Amino acid sequence: MWSLAWPWALLALPLPFFARKWLPEARGLSEAGLRVPDLNNFETLKDRSGAEQLLNWRFWVAVLAWCLLVVAAARPERVGDELEVPVAGRNLMLAVDLSGSMDQKDYELAGRRVDRLTATKAVASDFITRREGDRIGLILFGERAYLQVPLTLDRDTVKVLLLEAEIGLAGEKTAIGDAITLAVRRVHEQEADAGEQVLVLLTDGANTAGEIQPLKAAELAQQVGLRVYTIGIGADSMSVSSLLGGRRSVNPSADLDEETLTKIAQLTGGRYFRATDTASLQDIYALLDELEPVEEPESGFRPVKSYFFWPLGVAFALVGILVLASLLQRAVLRYRAEAEAHAG
Repeated sequence: MWSLAWPWALLALPLPFFARKWLPEARGLSEAGLRVPDLNNFETLKDRSGAEQLLNWRFWVAVLAWCLLVVAAARPERVGDELEVPVAGRNLMLAVDLSGSMDQKDYELAGRRVDRLTATKAVASDFITRREGDRIGLILFGERAYLQVPLTLDRDTVKVLLLEAEIGLAGEKTAIGDAITLAVRRVHEQEADAGEQVLVLLTDGANTAGEIQPLKAAELAQQVGLRVYTIGIGADSMSVSSLLGGRRSVNPSADLDEETLTKIAQLTGGRYFRATDTASLQDIYALLDELEPVEEPESGFRPVKSYFFWPLGVAFALVGILVLASLLQRAVLRYRAEAEAHAG
């Protein structure tokens, strides 16, 4: 789309007309700039080779040059398509438990029994998709904690690497404190103005490994401003086969340390959630979207490229042509006048 940055400059277009109409005419020179021996010869020269047409040609070239100068002053520009401004969101770390207990098949997904990690992958992937504008990182932990994906705006990469995670990849035990400490370290390495820092930690057990105790790690998180939301995953009860051939109900989440997870969330200003099935896990991530809303995208901007130099350059070229034509005509008249004087 073409536009003018300063369209009011076009008001200057009729200025030469007003100047010619209302300003007094300039007084003639006291002396002729070019002396000719015979006025009759000068009149004859004037009538030769279409002098009146030359005058008209110069007039229209001057008009065109003036119009181009005014257009250049109005600054013509081309406005491009609207570009989306990247949203400056928060730093959001996801810490996912890969310990051996995540293999427990007490969740349902699309009508079939799945293990806890499979359900987590499905729900967390949708959550990542919705976090447009946030820098997302992924921590996988079991007996040890690993930074699988550093903070990035590339949500697709985070989803792919989450889906590729396997149970037992980081060991069979659970190092909750080390996972939080790793997130704290990544936050500490960020710039001071990096925005809000959030960690969503999902586990199905208690801290059974690692060098840092969970509550000590939570204190470190509090010091650097890392808000931790903890999610306890696992069904409250499930039916299993008994030794006598019947069925009995067991609690597959007996090892879940809800007390510690709750204290971690309270210390850091977050919340603890309990996900007993796939639906409740989806509700938790939806609630996280409300608690940590995605920043609204700012109004986009349109790139603007100015083209004032084109009419300005053409106007200067036309003025140059007029000057050269005037000098050439004066030279021709002077040459002819001198030739007439020598002939006389």
